[in-house]
Amino acid sequence: METKIRLILNPLLCLVIIALGGCSLAQPTATPTLPAPETITLAMGFIPNVQFAPFYVAEDKGYFAEENLAVRFDYGMETDLLKLVGVGELRFAVASGDQVILARAQGLPVVYVLNWYRRFPVCVVSLKEKGINGAKDLVGKTVGIPATEGASYIGWRALLHAEGIDEAQVNLQVIGYTQVASLTEGRVDAAVCYALNEPVQLRQAGYAIDVIYVAAPPLPSNVGGAGGVNLVSNGLITNQQTIAERPELVQELVRAMLRGLRYTIEHPDEAFAICKKYVPEIAGDNEALQKAVLLESIKFWQGERLGHSDRAAWEESQRFIRRIGLIDAEVDVETMFTNRFVESQ
Repeated sequence: METKIRLILNPLLCLVIIALGGCSLAQPTATPTLPAPETITLAMGFIPNVQFAPFYVAEDKGYFAEENLAVRFDYGMETDLLKLVGVGELRFAVASGDQVILARAQGLPVVYVLNWYRRFPVCVVSLKEKGINGAKDLVGKTVGIPATEGASYIGWRALLHAEGIDEAQVNLQVIGYTQVASLTEGRVDAAVCYALNEPVQLRQAGYAIDVIYVAAPPLPSNVGGAGGVNLVSNGLITNQQTIAERPELVQELVRAMLRGLRYTIEHPDEAFAICKKYVPEIAGDNEALQKAVLLESIKFWQGERLGHSDRAAWEESQRFIRRIGLIDAEVDVETMFTNRFVESQ
């Protein structure tokens, strides 16, 4: 009798539970499937380095992933990145503004969409004992330079131009990337260097040095003396076709990169720890030097309106590049850069 009652009551009990929401006969709801992340290649033009900290932070903190991007860092030492971007073989690259100007003058439709370095990171370094306190002191001296092309050479010529020094008044020698050894072994009186590299190495090694920066004032107060040319430096480059056909892709990458840049500036210790995952060799004996490189780099990245390009700087850069004969005619600077993707943040 009890068994029969249970058989009768159990269905009733289930109906009550269903009514109260504790039991359901409905089919489970399917979880929406997110689209697969879009893989993009970002050409860096250099080896893995702590100076790429904002990119590593954007990857590690998930900023790229939140934009549904899978970013592949291409470290190939390609000397013609702008051409590859211009002809559509690459969509994105890191390059300097002077290279964009040269590419545009050749008809390549490249566009600078995010400013990264607020100041041009080229300088002239000498040991303190040489007594080279300003550009005028370089007259009659031997100066080493990696090559007579690229950003270092443009920066060197810009410094001489700003100071009214004839190139023939200085003995310029190509020394490759041996600036530190060339200086410490006395092979040259001064050397054209990357401001975030060789000067930091020399200071960390205990050498007293003088540094003449190409970048025009105002620099951050903790950077030091400067020359007088406001050249556009490193940033993110794409092409007109990508902007026209995939503006949302450009926007996503810019947004993630800005977040990585801002976080790196605000949290340098954490950013350095993240860099170790991507560039393991910066740990151990190299850690103090590489941490100093990152801190020096941040001085050149920080500023108001991160990512924003200054039209006046583009105009000044192009005028100078034409003046020294690297281009024959000026191009509308409005075609060279856009703040569209930065201002929409």
